[in-house]
Amino acid sequence: MLGASAGGVQALGTLLSLLPGDLQVPLVIVQHMHPAEGSGLAELFSHSCPLVVKEAEDKEEIRAGTVYFAPPGYHLLIEIAGTFALSVDEKVNYARPSVDVLFISGAHVWCSQLLAIVLTGANNDGAKGIQLIKKCGGTTIAQDPATAAFPAMPQAAINTGAIDKVLSLEEIGTFITKW
Repeated sequence: MLGASAGGVQALGTLLSLLPGDLQVPLVIVQHMHPAEGSGLAELFSHSCPLVVKEAEDKEEIRAGTVYFAPPGYHLLIEIAGTFALSVDEKVNYARPSVDVLFISGAHVWCSQLLAIVLTGANNDGAKGIQLIKKCGGTTIAQDPATAAFPAMPQAAINTGAIDKVLSLEEIGTFITKW
């Protein structure tokens, strides 16, 4: 699971292009976008990422080797059945989709099997979810704030004390590939 906000489109472009086409895990991403900007992230990244890239759909089964983006204007949650749920509940951390909503739901389902990564952003979304994931035994990573276009979001995650590794985008790509 990955969360990004300001500067995230560029960071994700770099990161997703580093991944191998035979990656055997799903990647679920929340990128803060204004709903009026529409849903074009899957299309944008499908040209540079060797994996299947798509927008998550309600009740869709989560499959390995696929990159899923939360649709604009919807919280994306993981269900115990291994499917997605979309929600229009209130914004969390001024955002819908919210990284915390995704991370918290993922922690309840995948617990110690979960890898959560906080990338560039200008708020603290994801910090609360990172703490729960760490408490459940999951693995947590923050982008090195020195390499982030907007360091506030990864720094907020680091400040929780629940981050296992602080890495550059290239190092995160290598970690995901080996994980």
